[in-house]
Amino acid sequence: MEHRHFKLFKPYGYLSQFQTNARHEINKKFLGELHDFPEGTMAIGRLDKDSEGLLLLTTNGKVSYEITSSKTDKEYYVQVDGEITPEAIIILQNGVQISHQSETYLTKPCSAFELETIPDFPERAKKIRDERHGKTTWISLTINEGKFRQVRKMTAVVGYPTLRLVRVRVGSITLENLEMGTVKELNSIP
Repeated sequence: MEHRHFKLFKPYGYLSQFQTNARHEINKKFLGELHDFPEGTMAIGRLDKDSEGLLLLTTNGKVSYEITSSKTDKEYYVQVDGEITPEAIIILQNGVQISHQSETYLTKPCSAFELETIPDFPERAKKIRDERHGKTTWISLTINEGKFRQVRKMTAVVGYPTLRLVRVRVGSITLENLEMGTVKELNSIP
């Protein structure tokens, strides 16, 4: 069987799965609504409902396992509440204590820096508060682990809660010029 691979610009409000049997998720949006994926397609990792950006998909479970179990870099552009300080950036770079599964976890050192220009992402379906409510900052955060809501927890710990979270890169694969909600088939996933 020839495996197929895809990249998707996941919009805000979609779950990183294809269906559910849970009654409490009747009004949720699923990936299958965005494209006619072949049977057996699975998301490689997850982006929570409130996050946007690059999501890789495959019909090959081995590829999925290799990327999620390896130390593949994942880069996020994060809009945070307030004007982040150089000190907060250094703390993020060195690792912070977050809660994970009812325990304290020290995140691994990572790349973090303030973006010089505001990313040109499309408007989000749910509006983010505007400048009248205070300044915001966009940062780049690259991690190679993926604890539940890790990036959001990291920015909150240093005093700058996440307002918008967009994954822009997984390994060497980027969003490029993908439009929100669109899918591009890939020849392979490195």
